[in-house]
Amino acid sequence: MNTEKDFSPLTPNIVRALNDKLYEKRKVAALEIEKLVREFVAQNNSTQIRHVIQILASEFALSQHPHSRKGGLIGLAACSIALGKDSGLYLKELIEPVLTCFNDSDSRLRYYACEALYNIVKVARGAVLPHFNLLFDGLSKLAADPDPNVKSGSELLDRLLKDIVTESNKFDLVAFVPLLRERIYSNNQYARQFIISWIHVLESVPDINLLDYLPEILDGLFQILGDNSKEIRRTCEVVLGEFLKEIKKTPSSVKFAEMANILVIHCQVADEAKLTNDLIQLTAMTWMREFIQLAGRVVLPYSSGILTAVLPCLSYDDRKKNTKEAASACNHSLMKLVTPEDDEDEEEEKSGSTGSPSKEEHQPKTEVDSNDILNASQESVGLSNISFFAPANADRPQVTLDLDGIVQVLDRHLHDSSTGMMTRIAVLKWLYHLYIKTPRKMFRHTDSLFPMLLKTLSDESDEVILKDLEVLAEIASSPAGQTDQTGPCDSTDNKLELKVPESAKPGQQPKAVDSSPSTPSMNSYFYKFMINLLKRFSLERKLLENRGAFIIRQLCLLLHAENIFHSMADILLKEEDLKFASTMVQTLNTILLTSAELFQLRNQLKDLRTQESCALFCCLYRSWCHNPVATVSLCFLTQNYKHAYDLIQKFGDLEVTVDFLIEVDKLVQLIESPIFTYLRLQLLDVENNPYLIKALYGLLMLLPQSQAFQLLSHRLRCVPNPELMRTVDESKYMDSKKQVVSKRASHTQVDYNELLQHFDRVQSKHLEVRHQRSGRASDHPDRKLM
Repeated sequence: MNTEKDFSPLTPNIVRALNDKLYEKRKVAALEIEKLVREFVAQNNSTQIRHVIQILASEFALSQHPHSRKGGLIGLAACSIALGKDSGLYLKELIEPVLTCFNDSDSRLRYYACEALYNIVKVARGAVLPHFNLLFDGLSKLAADPDPNVKSGSELLDRLLKDIVTESNKFDLVAFVPLLRERIYSNNQYARQFIISWIHVLESVPDINLLDYLPEILDGLFQILGDNSKEIRRTCEVVLGEFLKEIKKTPSSVKFAEMANILVIHCQVADEAKLTNDLIQLTAMTWMREFIQLAGRVVLPYSSGILTAVLPCLSYDDRKKNTKEAASACNHSLMKLVTPEDDEDEEEEKSGSTGSPSKEEHQPKTEVDSNDILNASQESVGLSNISFFAPANADRPQVTLDLDGIVQVLDRHLHDSSTGMMTRIAVLKWLYHLYIKTPRKMFRHTDSLFPMLLKTLSDESDEVILKDLEVLAEIASSPAGQTDQTGPCDSTDNKLELKVPESAKPGQQPKAVDSSPSTPSMNSYFYKFMINLLKRFSLERKLLENRGAFIIRQLCLLLHAENIFHSMADILLKEEDLKFASTMVQTLNTILLTSAELFQLRNQLKDLRTQESCALFCCLYRSWCHNPVATVSLCFLTQNYKHAYDLIQKFGDLEVTVDFLIEVDKLVQLIESPIFTYLRLQLLDVENNPYLIKALYGLLMLLPQSQAFQLLSHRLRCVPNPELMRTVDESKYMDSKKQVVSKRASHTQVDYNELLQHFDRVQSKHLEVRHQRSGRASDHPDRKLM
């Protein structure tokens, strides 16, 4: 430094001492400067005061010589002490050169700068608040300083500044938040500790409402929550917990919508291998749960994003039990927000969507800014692979359900083979709920959802299949699904032309003749469903073998059993794959005869006293002809014993195979079951049931000497002598019997000769197909019994 330069009012001795390498001499110079400045203060000579500060800043603190910089720093601190309460008038000139020294490469000099600023702030107290951003910016850098002495000094200054902010009611939060939002994304551990400690302090000050600015720092807080330091994570948890408590106390003033997307991002785990991500996800999910409960329908525009985050968590194991429970609560609460109101104003929505500008053009500026912030933070932390959703219909003041987005998310989870069982169940529950609450809007998506819903019937879980069947049953029976048009789901099934009953046609009231009072009205999707279900059974025989009976029984509970059997019989009547038709009839027949769900249908068929029951019998019979033994069992069920006997007489012309005899064996077992108790009791009335006995003897003659043969033979040996059974006057008894038969015949309009002819035609087709098959595969052993 040029010692000949004029530094007045500083004396040459002061200047030399300030430049000295020894701290003690610099300290002596600082005391002289303090005395000099006090004199200027007493004289109220602000010009000289500013001149002294300017010399110390430019000629010393900002000098190229390290000792001069150290002298300048202690000199500026001395000025501040001398000025006392008046230092606030000169703070800009005092602080700026000191902060510049925070960037010095010499750690000792950075320490002296920290010491000098401490003295300046200690004297000025609340007067430094207008310069808070500058101080905070400098301190945030020192917090990450590698030198422990510098770090220790910065911590002392940090505590002093926090005390000042806590005591004052003049803190400018609006000016501070942009700096806080910028610095909160620091990856340095010490800088994060510094940031989170300041947020904790500010959040605890009653006069500072940091909650209003939470949307701007919430993403950064979740980033800090993933820090490797346990102490930082704990502090961040405390801060977030305090914010959440405040949100619960004052939900009306909370900007839920601006924070919804932030929570959606952090509810999704980017790297499951990192344990800290589990904490982030659990905390975000807990916040989401509270948001949904507190904000209500405000979060509906973000529902697709919420579901994207929530649904995968439902399949977590016990290692993430808390996250799973929070996600389940979110899912349940969100589902409750969807109401029938969301299905209204469909025409207004259509007209609005055709001619209105895009969402981006009408989106409020505040929302755009918020999204920009979120996107920027997302890129900064490497979450580009996380799903991010913009709110649907953000230009509308009225909250609307993002139905299209929800359906897209649900459909994607159904298609994903890695989706867990509980997630698939939740997806199907959502679809069912949406079809119940918003049927008109949901049926716009049915054609795209339908194929996947059918495919889900092959799921490994019975519970998934049950929920899937509930959705399909609701689609098939909802009045909103009625249409004359056929969807793409049955475009390949033109050969199966199934007539829609009058009761199911749109615009017409159901007739009592066509369905019983308990029969729900079926829409056009019911027949598409039945056609495609049978087609799936045909393509996936294992599905039919393992789950076919289970699926059909559940459908009989969800929809009317008569509708199920009537429609399937109609479809099978036109089935070209005769082997499948026979297998399917055998399955349906077993369900009909053994399932508790079919009790009412069995009773309806047992007596054939109504036109409806006769029509149902004829419909089933024509398809049952694909399987001769099933046809006989249907005749037994409907007490058409003479017709059963006539059919068994024709069995001699059929190809009797091992499979055929196994079916006869099963029929004998069924005759001994509770289902056919009435049939066994009718064996007591030998004279009026001769064809029943003949039919049973016919079955006996078909069977080889097997266990079933012995069982049926023993039963027939128990048939009593008709002479011994007469206990009343024969003429009166016969008259009574004729009245019963007459009453049944008066309602029965069944042409049994025509049915026999139909049976012959169907069996001829089966015989022709078997011969063709045996001709193509002549090397296979012939299973026909000679």
